[in-house]
Amino acid sequence: MALKAAPEDQALLLDLQALDTRLQQLARRADRLPEREVIESLTTQRGALERTRGEQFGAAEDARLELTRTEADVAVVEARIARDSERLASSSSVKDVQALEQELAALAKRKSDLEDIELAVMETVEEREGVLAATDAELATLATALGDATAARDAALAEIEAERTHAAANRGAVAGKVPSDLLALYDKQRERYGVGASHLRAGITSASGVALKANDLDAIRAAAPDDVLLCPDSSAILVRTAESGL
Repeated sequence: MALKAAPEDQALLLDLQALDTRLQQLARRADRLPEREVIESLTTQRGALERTRGEQFGAAEDARLELTRTEADVAVVEARIARDSERLASSSSVKDVQALEQELAALAKRKSDLEDIELAVMETVEEREGVLAATDAELATLATALGDATAARDAALAEIEAERTHAAANRGAVAGKVPSDLLALYDKQRERYGVGASHLRAGITSASGVALKANDLDAIRAAAPDDVLLCPDSSAILVRTAESGL
């Protein structure tokens, strides 16, 4: 048996469709917020920079360890110089004095070489720590930008959610006025075809934006006002009003 519904009940479907369309638009808007792209881009940049920082930290740590080793080597040489100097000052043996003087000369050369190495390593440490500090500063800037973008996204989502809640409440109110069998058909067609109700205005259906063929219009004119018809183009419920041009 063909479904029937009062014209005014069928007209409610246009309000319902408008609200469903609005809810779909809000969902798409939430998914496509420009802030999401900004956050994704900043997050990608941060990840790459954090990996770079890890490499830079490792390089700086290697340089610091090298400096520690060099300083230890210098300390060992200095201790030997101090020991040999004491022995030289107290020695009365010409042979021992000559040997100690030769060793002290070698130690002085070794200390000078180590101090040159130490200076070069210190410069490397300073350079690498400077690079690391610059990266940390860049990460801090990114963190601030990411925080701002996240706050902007959350604010936009809160605004959308407020609109969605309002539209959903209105939809519930309109749906509550639609006969259950008509509402079930509307929901079925909307789920299947994307649009549940199509307004016939001046012979053109709102769902497809296409003018109906003459034979389709003749069939629609022949139908009773309370007949529930489906749009031949979109398969949505075809809602007829005074604007339909019939």
